[in-house]
Amino acid sequence: MQPSPDGLAQAFIIGERFIGSDQVAMILGDNIFYGQAFTPMLRQAADRKQGATVFAYRVKDPRQFGVIEFDEGGGAVSLEEKPARPKSDYAVTGLYFYDNEVVNIAREIKPSWRGELEITDINRAYLERNLLQVEVLGRGFAWLDTGTFDALIQASQFIETIQNRQGFKIACPEEIAFYMGYISRNGLLKLGEKMQNNEYGKYLLEIAHSRNRPFWGGKTQEGRAQ
Repeated sequence: MQPSPDGLAQAFIIGERFIGSDQVAMILGDNIFYGQAFTPMLRQAADRKQGATVFAYRVKDPRQFGVIEFDEGGGAVSLEEKPARPKSDYAVTGLYFYDNEVVNIAREIKPSWRGELEITDINRAYLERNLLQVEVLGRGFAWLDTGTFDALIQASQFIETIQNRQGFKIACPEEIAFYMGYISRNGLLKLGEKMQNNEYGKYLLEIAHSRNRPFWGGKTQEGRAQ
């Protein structure tokens, strides 16, 4: 629990015992990501043993976000938090991967003019050490920051459109667990049968009985690569 709103970077101080000696990832609860081949990208970031990985996304008004500037070769050269005059149109999304050094870095940074420990200052520390990896999410990705009422409505409409058009649910935990091999087909059937009188339970049963497989990384309980 964060006792007061003292900045995102405080999470690593509060969560130090939970992190232990591990690498760590943090995602903001109001962020939604959707795109083809996102799973392999996340796995690659998680597999990096040193440094930090952040994800950049082009936005219409970058003044609302942490902004990352690139050189002509596509390398990151600067980071600013909610700048009045952004140096690029690329915002840093609310998804971050760090090595264990992030805890020490979080303890060393000072509060900003807003009185908060800024996540941008942590990312800047990695950038200064040449240990910041930036993955750009291109036009095939959707990044939705649902921190306002309008943005939440837009996200709801986006999810509804995708689900109605393609017939599958986005971020269904039981479905993902099945395709990743964490639960068996029988396990999925039992979960679906508990809710077979509602739409969600019927969806789980449909997935359990289907022979179709998604085009993303993972293995079913039977061990077939997806």
